[in-house]
Order: sequence, then structure tokens, then C-alpha cells
Amino acid sequence: MKKESTRSVLLGAAFLMATTAVGPGFLTQTSVFTEQMMASFGFVILISIIIDFGVQINIWRILAVAGKKAQDISNEVLPGLGYLLAFLIVLGGLALNIGNIAGAGLGTNVLFGISPEFGAFISGLLGIAIFLVREAGKVMDRFAQIMGFVMIALIIYVMFSAQPPVGEAVVRTFVPEKIDMLAIVTLVGGTVGGFIPFAGGHRLIEAGIKGKEALPEVTKGAVSAIGIASIIRIFLFLAALGVVAQGLILNPDNPPASVFQLAAGDIGYKIFGVVMWAAAITSVVGAAYTSVSFIRSFSKFVEKYSNWFIVGFIAVSTLVFVLVGKPVKTLILVGCLNGLVLPLSLSILLIAAYKKKIVGDYKHPLWMTIFGILIVIAMAFMGINTIISGIPQLFE
Repeated sequence: MKKESTRSVLLGAAFLMATTAVGPGFLTQTSVFTEQMMASFGFVILISIIIDFGVQINIWRILAVAGKKAQDISNEVLPGLGYLLAFLIVLGGLALNIGNIAGAGLGTNVLFGISPEFGAFISGLLGIAIFLVREAGKVMDRFAQIMGFVMIALIIYVMFSAQPPVGEAVVRTFVPEKIDMLAIVTLVGGTVGGFIPFAGGHRLIEAGIKGKEALPEVTKGAVSAIGIASIIRIFLFLAALGVVAQGLILNPDNPPASVFQLAAGDIGYKIFGVVMWAAAITSVVGAAYTSVSFIRSFSKFVEKYSNWFIVGFIAVSTLVFVLVGKPVKTLILVGCLNGLVLPLSLSILLIAAYKKKIVGDYKHPLWMTIFGILIVIAMAFMGINTIISGIPQLFE
């Protein structure tokens, strides 16, 4: 592959992963938890970035070296394991897509004042239409890059308008007044849980960027994705902190929209609606496509009619949200659920990295393995703890 083509694919994969990771769920989660934890939420942001780095760098490299998708690698590790992973990924992807549809509903509520449920229904139909366009992947790839730059520019503007207490944020990022495991699991689940880390890796494999010789480019792509996502996370946190530090109250029905409106007025409010909706639609299509990609290799029927499976995936996501409603709680719960998939998927690939029949003579760096194992243990512990004590709080 020519260098220009490789750069284009890597940049597209990086922005796709980043814009998906900081989609409507992250916007809502950050606003809600910043209001609850104030400057101490900076510690949660820091932990999420560190975990993000450990997850992405491991998964992208192992997938590239093996030259296969995650479900096929899993079946080579242990027959049947790939089917289990695919089931969990599709289930988590469905939950995430419900959250994305919710985000689209919130975005249309900001722009047109219509109910989130009706806006979600219309957005679901448009998401299906976008996917049916020829070469929709390339169109959405370019769209993700453009919207990524728009999001960064807008959030930076809002951050400066909000005048956050940066000094306090820096201190509490390293010395938090309190640590909330639910916030950590939720944020990590929404930004790197479920299918998200595999979206970029699977794109690279389909584009032919694989093998040991491609590792420098793959690593660079993973780091770029983490960097883009981290910039957006940090500035959005500071924007939200600037608003709540002034004693202003966020609207519980649409917390992130409140942040933009209170910081930048009606113009910021409307522009946020555009960004929220566009990011949500991009994530809807990406989540559906990637989730279905986890089952395509298992059945010729699914492979042949994959477009209809993706359309059905979007339709089901939309229907569930319209019937359930409660977009804010949906977005927070989605992140938590996806955080539980991460320990399993990462542990499978770490095992695969040491099987010669999968990776050949490739030697996975020891520090990456140790880093990955620590993440698996930490996320499993926090995930179980969240199930026991955290999730019930969302329904009180």
C-alpha cells in the first residue's frame, strides 16, 4: 500500500475510534460526573487515558501481527471462545447504539425543540439511509475527521468562555478529594469498552495494514487515536468544570447541552446540537457496522446479507430507546455495561500474543503485557464492584 493511502487509512481509523469514544455518551457522562465530583473528576479522566493507552496499544498491535479479526483469533485461542466474544460484543454494541440513538435524540432536541424520542426515531431512519449510500465507509470516514476537528475547536472555545479553575483541576487530577469507581468504569466503558478498540484495528486489517512490518504505522495510529480522544476529554472536562464551579446548575434532561449554553450562550447551544447529532449518527453507523463484523465470518448467510443485518441492528437500537426513553440514564448505563466486556476481550488477545500459531515469531513487549494484565485485573474488580453496588443507584 502506498504511503499516502496508509496515512489516510490510519488517520481515518484514528478519528473513527476517537469520535466514537467521545460521542454522546462521553459528553453526557463527563457533564454529569463533573457536576458531582467537581475538580476531582480530573483524576477519572487521567485514569481513563492511561487505561485507554494500555488497551489500544495492545489490541491494535496484536490484531495487526495476527492479521485476523478478534473473533477468529479468539477461536484459535480456544474453540468456541470467538462465538462468546462475538455475542458479548454484539450485545454491548447494541447497548452502546441505544446510547448513540439517545444522543441523536438529545441533539435534535437542542436544535429543533422536539422530544428526544421523536428525534431519535428520525435520526435512526437517517442513519439507515446514510449506510445504504455507496461507499458509505469512506464518506463517514471523512465525516468523522471533519467533525473531530469541529468538536475540538468548539470545545476549546467553550472552555475559554467558561473560565475554569485550571490550577485546582491540575491539583485534583493527581490528588483527588474522592475516587468514584462507578465513574471510572462508566467512562472507560464508554470510551474504550465493547467494540470500540476493535473498530480501528479491524479497519486496518481490512485495508491490508497488517504484519510485523506494519507495526510502526499501527502503533502511530493507535497513539494518534488516543491523543485525539484525550484532547477532547480534557477540554470538555475543563469546560464543564468552569460552568459548575460558578455554582450554575445543569439541566438534568440534557446536561452537556447546559454546559455549552451556560458557557457560550445560545450560539454555543445550537452549535453543540449540530455536533452532538453528527457525532451520534457517526457512532450509530460505526457501532452497527463493527458489531455485525464480529459475526460475518461465522456464517455465509450473514456475510451475504450483512447490509440488512446492519440495518436491522440500527432499527432495533432505535426502537428500544424510543420505548425505554430516559436518555441520560441510558448513556451512563451503556458505559458501565461495555466496561465489563473489556477485561475478557483484552485478556484473550494477551494470551493470543504468546501463541506462535497465531502471531508467528513476534515477541510482544513485556511491559505491554504487564500493563494489559494490570488493566484486566483492575477493570474486572471495578466492574464486579459496580454491578454489586453501583448500577442500582441509577434506578433510584
